[in-house]
Amino acid sequence: RYSNSKTVRFLHVAFDTTGDSFLAGDHHGNIYVFDISRNRFRLVQKTGQACTALAFTLRRTTEFLVALADYTIKCFDKDTKQLVSWMRGHEGAVSSISVHSSGRYAITTSSDTAQLWDLDTFQRKRKLNIKQSVGIQRVFFLPLSNTILSCFSDDSIFAWESDTLFCKYQLPVPDCGPRISYKAFAVARDGKSLAAGGRSNLLHLWCLESKQLVRVIQMPTQVRTVRQLEFLPDSFDGGANQTLGVLSQDGVMRFINIHTCKLLFHMGSHDDAITAVTVSPNGRHVVAIMDNGSINIYSVQSLTQELNKPPPSQVAVVSSGGADQDLSGLKVKVRSEVVQRPAKSSGRRTQVKILRPPAVSAAEDKENELPAGLNKKRLVALLKAFGEYPAKYRMFVWRSLLCLPENHAAYSSLTDKGLHSAYLTLHDKYPIKSHKLQRGLQRVLSALAHWAAIFGEVEYLPLVAFPFVKLFQNNPMLCFEVVATVIVNWCQHWFEYFPNPPLNILSMAENVLAHHDKELLQHLVDCGVTSQLYVWPLLETLFSEVLTRDEWLKLFDNIFSNHPSFLLVACVAYVVCCREPLLLCSQKQDFEYFFHHRNNLDVGAVIREAYRLMGSTPDDIHPKTLLSDFTPLTKGQYPVFNHYPEFIVEYQSREREKIRLQEMEYLRERQEVSALRADVVRRRAEEETYYAQQEMLQKAEEQRRNILAQEEEKLTQQRAKLAAMKRELKVKELQLLDATRRRFLKHQQDLRAAQIHRLDQEISRKMDLREQETAAAVQDLEVRQMELETQRKRLEQVTNSFLIPSQPLLCHTFLQLFLRLALEESLAEACQLGLESDWQREVADRLQQVDAEQQRKRERLAELHRQMLAQEERLADTMRDVAGISLDRGRAQLDSSERELLKEITELRQKLAARAREDKFNWTSSTTMS
Repeated sequence: RYSNSKTVRFLHVAFDTTGDSFLAGDHHGNIYVFDISRNRFRLVQKTGQACTALAFTLRRTTEFLVALADYTIKCFDKDTKQLVSWMRGHEGAVSSISVHSSGRYAITTSSDTAQLWDLDTFQRKRKLNIKQSVGIQRVFFLPLSNTILSCFSDDSIFAWESDTLFCKYQLPVPDCGPRISYKAFAVARDGKSLAAGGRSNLLHLWCLESKQLVRVIQMPTQVRTVRQLEFLPDSFDGGANQTLGVLSQDGVMRFINIHTCKLLFHMGSHDDAITAVTVSPNGRHVVAIMDNGSINIYSVQSLTQELNKPPPSQVAVVSSGGADQDLSGLKVKVRSEVVQRPAKSSGRRTQVKILRPPAVSAAEDKENELPAGLNKKRLVALLKAFGEYPAKYRMFVWRSLLCLPENHAAYSSLTDKGLHSAYLTLHDKYPIKSHKLQRGLQRVLSALAHWAAIFGEVEYLPLVAFPFVKLFQNNPMLCFEVVATVIVNWCQHWFEYFPNPPLNILSMAENVLAHHDKELLQHLVDCGVTSQLYVWPLLETLFSEVLTRDEWLKLFDNIFSNHPSFLLVACVAYVVCCREPLLLCSQKQDFEYFFHHRNNLDVGAVIREAYRLMGSTPDDIHPKTLLSDFTPLTKGQYPVFNHYPEFIVEYQSREREKIRLQEMEYLRERQEVSALRADVVRRRAEEETYYAQQEMLQKAEEQRRNILAQEEEKLTQQRAKLAAMKRELKVKELQLLDATRRRFLKHQQDLRAAQIHRLDQEISRKMDLREQETAAAVQDLEVRQMELETQRKRLEQVTNSFLIPSQPLLCHTFLQLFLRLALEESLAEACQLGLESDWQREVADRLQQVDAEQQRKRERLAELHRQMLAQEERLADTMRDVAGISLDRGRAQLDSSERELLKEITELRQKLAARAREDKFNWTSSTTMS
């Protein structure tokens, strides 16, 4: 990806529990989800900072953990893109997150501490603190257990109980050999093996059950430091992973077999180096973060087919080549001459193996080579020697013998069609206690029915497929291919007489039995027992009803290793080996019971008898000449299967569809009838309920009427009692009111008497005070009267003094005015006559003097007027003071004095006004006369 022309590097990836999708985080903090099966990816979160670790195997499959550069851990939901929780507590960058197999707990590890979290509550449960001198390399859960493994920088490894954190054991540090300084660790899926590597090309392989170092593996000289270790899971190894991926400092990841020490394949190169690797839980894909920041997704199946081989040590020598063998087929060269001294642990020596390429034998029979690299002749020889294949590697051998193509796409196209209609009700006819097995059987049978139409009609097909479903319940695709291979090869000509049993096949078995044991066959014929009774039950169940699990596996080891006719011969061998009890049976029911139940029989004897019959049966009646050789399923797409009468199958299919439609119609009608019946029953029940309710209501009404009458009677009695009580209370209330009223009246009388007494005292006091005030007022009035008399006299004097000088002043004023007029007329005449300017100036000065004098007179008049107004105001104040006296005796005198004073003032004003008019008239007359 590119942003601003700069590459955004991916830092970490993490697979989910299914292995079909994984998370990837870049150094910008973007988290993506990649869906490998759909070839899609999408952005699910933007954290804003680089992530240091990821985890995607939580119990809630949509949630994931992200350790960030700020030392915190956040939990997000990939669907809602919401923050679920935020966990803090680390003081350094979190280097790894380990999630318990249940998905409920997680361990986060930094350089100084490890913390255990509860993912249901997101609370910290425990914290592992260490010494500062010893750092933590890694702390993680062991698969399928509650054990925590902690690895430290001093190469010490401790195992703890996750619930109590009790130390269960410590792995001993090797005291011999060079110190590795563990940096990388990997645990097998079964939790029994631990691989550790570090600053060396040596790998230590520990057995956690015995707590011992069991092997030291030396990598090629190109490997100087081991950066990462990853076990590669396989669906058939039972969790005991054998393939270990080793990522070294050169950016190349080499996958080796830890038992044979053989290099299987590698990824990456010096030019395209790998920095980190994550393996999917199902072992199908490997995601590698490259040195340039990109992500490469590898398909393990496409890389190599060596993974499907069982360890050659079980069937052949590990290696037989020389030390200088050609290694051109490998990317790395192994120096076989360098042998490391084994490290000691607990006093015993540990084997050291050096990686060697597989030995190549030129004389090996190429025709007997199987796709997985096994040799069929050697396998058959091993089978004849031991009677069966090793249980641990039986699935490898079967997958190789049957040449299963593993057509994932073709199988997915069959399963995508869903459950076949013929097996929707399989649990009704074949009930299985385990729901997982029930669903697995249903899926496989549906896939077979979608592959070929006849398998939807064969009634005994569940009996044929069930043993393989139970054996391959964890891998339905391989189960389907095994069943399909068995049908194509070991069920040849079974369906030619469908829906009847394969009479031609049964005739072959009867001919072989007739050749080898005529007496037994004659006894069966005499008892009316045909091959449909003693051969067909064994074939249609593939011996699963008459053999135990181990016996059945042992038998099918031989069946899959031989010609398809071996199954038919094994049926005859079973009958021959049961010769004695069969000769004692005479009833047909006994024979039916015998061939449908287990019997006390040595399966080894049956197998030996089958081999004897295979070798001693003539060719003209030998089933080998009538049956085709083994033909594996084709790769890519499954072959067309049409070895059956199609018209019968189609007819049965049509009849089945017709019956199904009739059943649906019947069920619909039955449902309608049931609905009508239920409706009638419901209505009847409703009617009965209605009538019952009505009856109950009537009874309840009568009961309540009786109760109501009783209550009314009680109420009447209570009302009478209440009325009597009210009367008594009223009488008591009246008595109390009367007593209260009398008490109140007495209290009022007392209050009135007290008030009258206080009023008398107040009147007496006020009378005394009034007399005192009257005496004082009389004195004040006399003084005021004297003052008024004095003021009146002064006013008269002022008035007289104002009137006497004012007359000559007015005369002088009029004279000045007349003089001014005369001067103005003289000035005008002088101007008219053209007098000299001096005379004009003198006249003007004279006019100014006259104006100034007149102005002074006016100011004098104004001053006199103001003084008169001030005297009037003082007089008014005096009148107000006199009017404010509250004595009745002096009020009349003051009023009369005031009236007299006002009268005098009015008369004085009238006189002044009359005199002023007379002066004005006289002045006007004199002016006119002049």
